[in-house]
Amino acid sequence: MNIFKKLFKASFTEEQRTEEKSPFLEEKNNIPVDELFMTKFVKNGGKFLYCVDMEEVRNHFENILEENDWFEKEVLCLEPALYGLLDENKLPYKEVKCPAFLFASCEKLIADEGSVLFSSKQIRQNKPHELPGNIIVFATTSQIVLSKSDGLQGIKNKYKTDYPTNITTFKYFEKVKDESFMQYGSVPKNLYLLLLEDL
Repeated sequence: MNIFKKLFKASFTEEQRTEEKSPFLEEKNNIPVDELFMTKFVKNGGKFLYCVDMEEVRNHFENILEENDWFEKEVLCLEPALYGLLDENKLPYKEVKCPAFLFASCEKLIADEGSVLFSSKQIRQNKPHELPGNIIVFATTSQIVLSKSDGLQGIKNKYKTDYPTNITTFKYFEKVKDESFMQYGSVPKNLYLLLLEDL
């Protein structure tokens, strides 16, 4: 046996070797995909509100408005399917000039990085920095997928002819103290997720 191997073998026990894993390697354990998403999303600074029915969605939405004093504020909403919730709360969303927040659905929720996948169906051709700093997303548990490639495959399967453009993910939901090159160019958003159980 090589002298270096003997030295290193003596200085490190098996337990120490298994504890000293690279921070760049993901653990291969069997965490359910919804739990993985929730953990990563909250770690990224997102605010997560679980809802069992539409009544809870309405209640949580009103609580967010109250918490941030967004009643009677303008809202950027580009999806007619969501107008009902805005109408119920008498929030102006037509011809807005200075919206307090974006209210949108999303394409998918990406579990392995805790991000939200959007396309032109939700945000049109707006770039992240052109959108309001506050976002409320309405999504369902069936939209959670493991990886970004699963999300892109889901978009491909959903839109057979009218394939969306401007596909982007939002991953950082608060300003980090020590920015790394991994966050370069990202625009942190104050993001609330209203997640409706539909499975």
